[in-house]
Amino acid sequence: MLFIVAALLVFGVLVGAAAHLPLPVTLIAASVIGGWLLAFAVRERIVQGRRS
Repeated sequence: MLFIVAALLVFGVLVGAAAHLPLPVTLIAASVIGGWLLAFAVRERIVQGRRS
């Protein structure tokens, strides 16, 4: 439950910050974060494949 509260707090801060940024900056930041998450997921998938 504490994790959900912390996640919602962080989400609220990020959405509040994004509301004050210009749209192109927000889209670039979202792309960078999405790419980082995609790279992390691919790396984890490769590691899981080696373990089994």
